[in-house]
Amino acid sequence: MRIYIEGGRDGKNTKAIIRQGFSQFLKPLVEIAKSQKIKWDITICGSRNNAFHDFRNALKSHPEAFNVLLVDAEASVTTKSPWEHLKFRDNWDAPPNTDDSHCHLMVQTMEAWFISDIVTLKTFYGQGFQENAISKNANVETIDKDNLARSLNTATRNTTKGEYQKIKHASKLLELLDVDKVRKASPYCDRLFTTLTATMTTSAS
Repeated sequence: MRIYIEGGRDGKNTKAIIRQGFSQFLKPLVEIAKSQKIKWDITICGSRNNAFHDFRNALKSHPEAFNVLLVDAEASVTTKSPWEHLKFRDNWDAPPNTDDSHCHLMVQTMEAWFISDIVTLKTFYGQGFQENAISKNANVETIDKDNLARSLNTATRNTTKGEYQKIKHASKLLELLDVDKVRKASPYCDRLFTTLTATMTTSAS
């Protein structure tokens, strides 16, 4: 199981920081992989284009693996298929011998996962966190990414940790999130866990 994830910018150190956060957030899947004796690898790729490039290369260099692409949707998803969404938005074609189980979206951006668990946000940022700046929309995937970023910046601006910074704060938040809360609020996040769990348990049976 090899997962290629958008994020971390271009620096080796920043990618390592984000990888640590995703490794913890995806720990339930890592534990399943261990129990099934399935090798697990996470690659943080930088830009979304780099993630797609690395994913396509992996299909050739690691054909024995189940290769997965995980990128921001960047917009509301109106298609039934994640590949259809990426074709519409980025003009990406699904590579040969892949289907929707290989393609997963952070809708619309990873920050939607953070506001799914407001308790963790409040605990992490502490005094000065303005909860009322965060959207009360239960369907976090429909919140426009610009509004999402703006509200998160406003909510955190007066805290001791300061305004939200993707590299500095995202990894720590990923480590602390209640995965069950995020899955309930974000159908595409739930789809990621459900699909990869089914894939690993089926391949091991």
